Amino acid sequence: MNLKKITRREAGFTLLELLVVLAIMGLLAAIIAPQVLKYLGTSRTQTARVQIQNITSALELYKLDVGRYPTQVEGLNSLVTAPPSAPGWNGPYLRKESALRDPWGEPYLYKVPGQHGEVDVYTLGSDKAEGGTGEAQDVGNW
Repeated sequence: MNLKKITRREAGFTLLELLVVLAIMGLLAAIIAPQVLKYLGTSRTQTARVQIQNITSALELYKLDVGRYPTQVEGLNSLVTAPPSAPGWNGPYLRKESALRDPWGEPYLYKVPGQHGEVDVYTLGSDKAEGGTGEAQDVGNW
């Protein structure tokens, strides 16, 4: 049997080697993290656009069945549960009530009549205030 004797030098990593690896990992994280955060911000805005398109399509189906859009009082919840004042309701037009919340956890805003069309469905973005740019921009169906 030929067993190779392991010397102390070959037994593991030195402190210097570990520090070099940690420094490289820190550099990579510093370079990549801002890009990932930027991507996440724009993906939430894009998600909001798609969800608003789905809600607008559901509103159109609601209008075909009921003959009108939901009133301001009935709101977007009437796409999930039937309001008593909507004969001909043939929903639910959206599967879950969670589809009525934007990517930042706030309910989508609804105006009828809208300022930009018959109805406005929109979110104020991450800052929850009108205006803004980037992730804080308003996103609507106009």
